[in-house]
Amino acid sequence: MHIFITGIAGFLGSNLAEYYCSKNYIVSGCDNLVGGSLDNINLNKIKFYKSNCEDFESMKKITKGVDVICHAAAYAHEGLSSFSPVIISNNNVTGSVSVFTAGIINKVKRIVYCSSMARYGNIKTPFKETDIVNPVDPYGVSKIAAENILKILCDTNQVEYNIAVPHNIIGPKQKYNDPYRNVVSIMINLMLQNKNPIIYGDGNQKRTFSDIDDCIFCLDKLITDPKIVSQTINIGPDEEFISINELFKLISNKLQFNLEPKYLDDRPNEVKNATCSSQKARDVLGYETRVSLDQSLDKVIDYIKFKGPKKFEYNYILEIINEKTPLAWKRRLF
Repeated sequence: MHIFITGIAGFLGSNLAEYYCSKNYIVSGCDNLVGGSLDNINLNKIKFYKSNCEDFESMKKITKGVDVICHAAAYAHEGLSSFSPVIISNNNVTGSVSVFTAGIINKVKRIVYCSSMARYGNIKTPFKETDIVNPVDPYGVSKIAAENILKILCDTNQVEYNIAVPHNIIGPKQKYNDPYRNVVSIMINLMLQNKNPIIYGDGNQKRTFSDIDDCIFCLDKLITDPKIVSQTINIGPDEEFISINELFKLISNKLQFNLEPKYLDDRPNEVKNATCSSQKARDVLGYETRVSLDQSLDKVIDYIKFKGPKKFEYNYILEIINEKTPLAWKRRLF
């Protein structure tokens, strides 16, 4: 089987590529290298294309002869999407439709789309796949839009699809010097530089965090199992619901970090509590949480220590700058 992965040099894409290379699949993929790095992938085993998913002509060329596409590429910046909606929407909607259409033209058997728990928005937790969604920011809206277009295109053209809904994945190879996303990696990177992490609001907002290996177990089923088709499934744990304040204390203890965090105003449109039910993943995929949050944090810490702390990179333009724009981004406080 030939598997094509978009965002293959990024966090999720590169770990998925490594997994399939170890299983002797044919693996190829693309990345524009804005959020990814060639250091993440083995170019001796992977056919790599430097390309943006929004480039439809390129997508048509590089997905020829592919059996399955896993669309993992995304500017995964939920908070930023309220202040840079053009770049986020172009990537998540136009880029996704470009990938889906190219795959259909080239007669791929299956397309697997990596959506986001941002699709659910501000509704009762835990989020279930049967819930009526209510996304509260452009990122969540763009993810739902891409999901709906994928369903229509695949149903019309008799192409199999599955939709994965990961939430807050952490692990090695995650970009840890992006100031707009990845709270765990940001905190660790700052603490290793003896700098105060920044917490938005009161820090009582709660999340669950998914280890990359547990997510790959689920994605593999969605990509390769012939019996699992036309499914939308949350992938990640529904245990260890933790506040950002508790997360800070947990990481601080591991790093023996003695400074206090800086508290800034809430980010607009941020959902207070966000956790997904894993019941469907357990029933359909045979999922179980194999890596605890404590173990997963150790993996991230070891990775960032090995790579070395890095200066933060502001690679995305703030399109809207006003009194609502988070101060940490306007003043580049990281």
